Amino acid sequence: MTRFLVVPPPESASHALPAALDLALAHGFVAVACGDLVRQIEASAPRQVLIWLPGLVPEPLLDALRAWSGLPPCAIGLVSAPLDDAAHAQLVALGVHAWAPADRIDAPALAALNARADARWQREVALRSELEALRTRLDERKWVDRAKGLLMSARGIGEDEAFGLLRGAAMHANLRLGEVSRSVLEAAQWADAINRAGQLRMLSQRLVRVAAQALAGIDVRRARVLRTQSTERVKHNLDHLAALALGAPATAALDRVRGAWQELETALAARPAAAALDAIDARAEALLRAAEALTEALEASGARRALRIVNLCGRQRMRAQRLAKEALLAAPSQDRMATTMDEFEAALRELEAAPLSSPEIRAALAVARDEWLHLLGGVRALDSAEGRASLVRASDALVDTFEQLTAAYEHSLQVIMS
Repeated sequence: MTRFLVVPPPESASHALPAALDLALAHGFVAVACGDLVRQIEASAPRQVLIWLPGLVPEPLLDALRAWSGLPPCAIGLVSAPLDDAAHAQLVALGVHAWAPADRIDAPALAALNARADARWQREVALRSELEALRTRLDERKWVDRAKGLLMSARGIGEDEAFGLLRGAAMHANLRLGEVSRSVLEAAQWADAINRAGQLRMLSQRLVRVAAQALAGIDVRRARVLRTQSTERVKHNLDHLAALALGAPATAALDRVRGAWQELETALAARPAAAALDAIDARAEALLRAAEALTEALEASGARRALRIVNLCGRQRMRAQRLAKEALLAAPSQDRMATTMDEFEAALRELEAAPLSSPEIRAALAVARDEWLHLLGGVRALDSAEGRASLVRASDALVDTFEQLTAAYEHSLQVIMS
């Protein structure tokens, strides 16, 4: 392999280079300029670099050494006039491995300098490799511990069982344990983000529903509490999602959600009146569309098929509130109500048939089926105050049930380990 001899610019030398410079050239070193050192090393990958320095350390040489952040890609030796302590320390920190005085250099001294520089560089590479391996193991240990904690909390299992799941997945996928652990945590983060974005869809419809509920005089105190809670929940979810590293498409979708929420929040601040419901509903629909786009972007970014079930289940919360909202508006749209009912029923059937299940999930789906029938009964009895009250209660009960179901899917082993 080539060996480079680095010489400073002629104008930086206070006198001619010593005749011993020919010695290095005779031993196979190829002369290069200071400012061209980085490019030449990247192009030729030399075995060694020898710096011949007759005077002050030129800035182009320091710039070249700084490019490697203290670990040059090959051994570097230095032949120079005596250096002061500061200059010597600076060059060592920048990766110079051995030094020899210019007035004492000869063939044996040059060979010794080269051998010393090479040995120290090899040793430094080995130490840095060992340090990097240690850091990797420590980093993997942190990922494994966090993944075990997640599995233990989500599944209610012990540490040994959680570790066994991770180890089994690593063996099955032929991946390092740390890689699998990191993937588990990322899957949990995406599932949580999809759940929270999905909640925004439901909350957009709930806020219209409680406004209509209050104007209709149906459990007004409860409507006010739900409005306050829903508003705070929207803000909390938006702040939580903004703190995540979501990627460009999801971040852009989140910005659109924020804009839609600001418009809805402004409309909700106006004095409650029947005439204002249409404006509130229009802005809530804009928020719903933006939240739907965000949820879809998150599902696509997560790149895990199992996350679709979290999104599908979470969307049922929105439909329960949407149907109640449509029924309570002054001029309910029968077509939109029919569409929402058909969508809810189709999604419920898909969830009931999905292989991603557990005894807990199957029991909750059975409860959801009963509450869905109660909600339909309330829709059919809208002409009576009792029917409207039943509609409100059933829609809230459905939201609570699908909140539990979405969390169950989010924490299911298939989603976490997908």
